[in-house]
Amino acid sequence: MFGWLITRMLPIVPMPVVRAVSRRYVAGEDLGAALEVVKGLNASGFQATMDILGEDAGDAAHADGTVDGYRNVLDRIAAEGLKSNVSVKMTHMGIRLDRGEAEARLARIVDKAAEHGNFVRIDMEDSGLTDTTFEVYRAARARHPRVGTVIQAYLRRTVDDARILAAEGANLRLCKGIYREPAAIAYQGKEEIRKSYLDTAEILLSAPGTYTGFATHDRVLIQRLLDLTRRMGMPRDRFEFQALLGVPVDDVLTDLVSQGYTVRWYVPFGDEWYAYSTRRLKENPKMATYIVRHWFGR
Repeated sequence: MFGWLITRMLPIVPMPVVRAVSRRYVAGEDLGAALEVVKGLNASGFQATMDILGEDAGDAAHADGTVDGYRNVLDRIAAEGLKSNVSVKMTHMGIRLDRGEAEARLARIVDKAAEHGNFVRIDMEDSGLTDTTFEVYRAARARHPRVGTVIQAYLRRTVDDARILAAEGANLRLCKGIYREPAAIAYQGKEEIRKSYLDTAEILLSAPGTYTGFATHDRVLIQRLLDLTRRMGMPRDRFEFQALLGVPVDDVLTDLVSQGYTVRWYVPFGDEWYAYSTRRLKENPKMATYIVRHWFGR
């Protein structure tokens, strides 16, 4: 309830307050600032995936500018020898404006990644785009093998999707899912979402040729994933752990790095930080509660 009340108050919260809070979760407003964050993460043994903030491009010019931005990111990652790939959203590519043009924009990013031997993750968005995203992913992967996408454990369809994608040897990020979806298509309870996550993880790990990024901040789930991979005797080059920049699981992830596991931070940056911050708070009232407690606790 407290988190819900906070999200209702967001329109009247002064922008400087939101900016101050966002600094923990956003790597900066420009590429230079984000690269410095990635360098620091690499120095501590972590890898990264860089994301230019923004969704639902308003016009073709906006989407084209995003493509240029990602190509520049990939050039800079290569030039500076950083351990980072990129994550892109198809709505940021303008898929709701024109699918063909959006796929052509993604192809330009994928071609640049191929030039540098890097990897592109196609983020998953709301359930209305799930099938479209899988179709776009398959076409992009046919163009360059180092392309992956995302599946969301809270969707009831995900276990079936995982079996199909696993048979294709997919590289997937497995997350719980953040978008608000109805109970008819998405699990709502914490434990049933965890169960779906673990069932999906086992399917992916059991299939040869797959690679899975376990994206979660749930400490209980991280431990259960460790137990699962150990029980299956899974080599550590078949999976990694992932988390959003700024979310307080640093201690757990630092310990995983010290044990030789690969850990990757999702590093968002860009001038659309305000929309990103407020959208994420509205989608996840529990996070709003955490941020307020953290902020006033300081």
